[in-house]
Amino acid sequence: MKKFINDPFDVVDEMLDGFVDVYGRYVRKLPNARALVRADAPVQGKVGVITGGGSGHKPAFIGFIGKGMLDAVAVGEIFTSPPPISVVEAAKAAHGGRGVLFLLGNYSGDVMNFGLAADMCREEGIQIEQVIATDDVGSGSKERASNRRGVVGEFFAWKIAGAKAEEGGSLQEVTAVAEKVNRLTRTLGVALTPCTVPAKGTPTFILAEDEMEYAVGHHGEPGTAKVKMQKADEITERMVDEIVHDLPFHSGDEVAVIVNGLGGTPQLELFICYRRVRQLLDRKGIKIVKPFVGQFFTALEMAGVSVTLMKLDEELKALLSASADTPCFKQ
Repeated sequence: MKKFINDPFDVVDEMLDGFVDVYGRYVRKLPNARALVRADAPVQGKVGVITGGGSGHKPAFIGFIGKGMLDAVAVGEIFTSPPPISVVEAAKAAHGGRGVLFLLGNYSGDVMNFGLAADMCREEGIQIEQVIATDDVGSGSKERASNRRGVVGEFFAWKIAGAKAEEGGSLQEVTAVAEKVNRLTRTLGVALTPCTVPAKGTPTFILAEDEMEYAVGHHGEPGTAKVKMQKADEITERMVDEIVHDLPFHSGDEVAVIVNGLGGTPQLELFICYRRVRQLLDRKGIKIVKPFVGQFFTALEMAGVSVTLMKLDEELKALLSASADTPCFKQ
């Protein structure tokens, strides 16, 4: 293991110290829990939108705290759910009097801890709603879609729910639009290399030199198959075809696209993959309205790429295009 770290068990706190020092105009750290909140939180009269999860996914989650997106993030250890008390304190700090929406991925630790936190918040009189992301096509059948993992498609929920809250939407309206995002979003990823959790010190999976991990998870969970190396166009086509078939997407649909690097993939390669996504969707009569290419939800140093499609309607187009000002996303 080669990493620019000190003690493997101090990496999260040391990272947060550096992040808050750089982005103090956007965020502040709570004194009584490991959580970051908007510098101006709570915003009175606005629904609070919070998320959280394990560290190691930068710029997710903390990089998207700010106007038009997230109000607070509960921070866990590397690839580990934050404890309920961190979620509770994040929710209390984000509560501006109109309730708080929890947005989280479908992982057992997150579901359990956010659920406990929701109960604790309700006991204190804070209205809580929760939406669980399940966009990862590779982690379960369509018939059991509620069991799927939430991956980088969560970015669309943070952006759109955050915009709805910023424009004054009620808790029910913000929740409804986040649920719609999840229904209309699908993702698949592939990895060329594993990643290494500092405290563990060994790779999350093993690949031969001529293999890729297809449908990989963003904690390094093995995918559905180890496949032989393919050219960028070939593996991108396989992912796009599976995603399009799953929703399904149809000719005439308008979509937003994310081509996301998993941590160790150069921009050069991401744009090659996006180019193929565009070609394939053009051929299918599916119009890309808003493309995103870059690192949005990573897995430490994993070399890999994921493709996300979200079907758009007029409401989603408007909210996706609304202004946002966060450390790692500005529009």
